[in-house]
Amino acid sequence: MDDPTTGRTERVLVIGRSPGVILDAVDILRRTGFRADATNQFDDVLADYDPADLDVVVFGGMVPPGTKQYLRDQISTVNDSVTFVQGLAGIPGLIARQVEGATGNGDGGAAYDPATRTVRLVLGEPAQVVVDAWWATSLTPPEPTSTSMRVVDSRFDAGTSVVQVPDEVPAVASFLTVSVGPAVSAFTVGPLPGAVSRMVPTRATALPPVRAVSTHHDD
Repeated sequence: MDDPTTGRTERVLVIGRSPGVILDAVDILRRTGFRADATNQFDDVLADYDPADLDVVVFGGMVPPGTKQYLRDQISTVNDSVTFVQGLAGIPGLIARQVEGATGNGDGGAAYDPATRTVRLVLGEPAQVVVDAWWATSLTPPEPTSTSMRVVDSRFDAGTSVVQVPDEVPAVASFLTVSVGPAVSAFTVGPLPGAVSRMVPTRATALPPVRAVSTHHDD
């Protein structure tokens, strides 16, 4: 589900823990035209990257809350136009779609109904609609794995339409992205298990070491 879309020029920094996840997310973003980098060196973010040159900052779920707030405050002080995105899960394609949504125009008229597991589209004019499902296949840190499914890729007429989420999409650690033209929305189908949420550390030093990642787009 990593198809290239319209090229973009925004500068994106993905801050997370899992080396494979953040590197794969950056690879997808770069292929779609973003100037994207990734780091899991939380203490070095402000030294390694210029906040004034950032458009979007993505935080992974394993970034400690205190670290996240500190970085938000420091980056915003220098650049108050930065958009902050909380990653829904350690799924590279999902992260990339969330960035597209943060830099796109409008919400596309899409909404998700968890009771019926359906996407409701209200379109003012005909549009190409792409619905992708993403879900975790392993949540074992530090390298979770995932898969995806293309649910819909069709042109829809103006008006109201409903797309059913397939039964194959599990009810745990699963997500949808809905692209309506250039607008992208992301929804949670099944939340992450409580055990995963409880793994989020209160401070960076509580994390076991992982392979260091700190990319630079112009390298």
